[in-house]
Amino acid sequence: MSAPQFDVIVVGAGIVGLAHALAAARRGLKVALFERTNPAVGASIRNFGQVWPVGKTGALFQRAIKSREIWLEASRGADFFCLESGSLHLAYHDDEMAVLHELAAAVPEVREFGQLLTPAQVAEKSAAVKIDGLKGALWSSTELNVDPRQAIRAIPGWLEKAYGVELHFGTLVTGISLPTIETTQGSFQAEQVFVCSGADFETLYPRHYAESGLTRCKLQMLRTRPQPTGWALGPNLCAGLSLYQYQNTFGHLPSFPAFKRRIESEMPFYVEYGIHLLVSQTRLGEVTIGDSHEYGMTFDPFDRADINQAILDYLHTFAHLPTFEIAETWHGIYPLVKGKRELILHPEPGVTIVNGLGGSGMTLSFGLAEEVLSN
Repeated sequence: MSAPQFDVIVVGAGIVGLAHALAAARRGLKVALFERTNPAVGASIRNFGQVWPVGKTGALFQRAIKSREIWLEASRGADFFCLESGSLHLAYHDDEMAVLHELAAAVPEVREFGQLLTPAQVAEKSAAVKIDGLKGALWSSTELNVDPRQAIRAIPGWLEKAYGVELHFGTLVTGISLPTIETTQGSFQAEQVFVCSGADFETLYPRHYAESGLTRCKLQMLRTRPQPTGWALGPNLCAGLSLYQYQNTFGHLPSFPAFKRRIESEMPFYVEYGIHLLVSQTRLGEVTIGDSHEYGMTFDPFDRADINQAILDYLHTFAHLPTFEIAETWHGIYPLVKGKRELILHPEPGVTIVNGLGGSGMTLSFGLAEEVLSN
């Protein structure tokens, strides 16, 4: 019996793989999607579920906005929760507010889609924010909130039903030598393969990964039990530590060095473990909180209680929740190349590795896939 033939095979059903399967299928190509586990349980289902264009500029902002557009389309097609929530960057210190003022002045996209708010205006946007001591905030309208545990599991079925993508979950791709792809389910053939294998650098093309500078980041996260019926967080929230964490966005601003010195002096534990907070709410009313950042190739599998406590302690400085009772804690591991937005390699003709989006996979993957498939 001859091997099944496809125009495109995608390896990996995290958000990067799903995005490339969709982009290929929308172009009328015959696509198969392979995922080693059933269902996918990697970094994509373990994150905040936030699409976060704010702070990105130029071509990267356009990529994020394209992703946002496709997220909304996918949510309608696959029938999953996707809220046009927007976001609030909260400032409780003068140096934080100075950074936000400079960002709004320097970045055209922030001026177009954002607005600096007074504490009174913040209170109108969100009942969750502690107004006492608040200097102000940057409101952005571009952010989306999805529940990744729902979305990452809903999108494959939509791809199958709407676009005829053939799904192979619980199937490991063990080797590629085009036109043949070897798997634990037998051999397949394809003209083109996209390897979107996330934090698995060892199974396919390990030498190329080893030479790329790709590394891993472990992050710890928490989720409350469902908040009382009807209570809504409103916009996604972040505060001063997020300005520090995203130095690629804020670090060029004149006020940033003084702000950075204060954070490093006052909050050394938070700096050491890359702790900042993004806060969002799931479709079931749970509040997702995190995260920390530890970099390396191999991590201790045991999560640290002191990191989780530090996350909660900081949350209490800026947010009111009806209940702070924690129902779940976990960690995720995602790939990145420090100093780069993504890693795209061509290890052999017809094969493209797409990886290393770091913490921006949910924000950028759909837009990136459109660019990759158009080249």
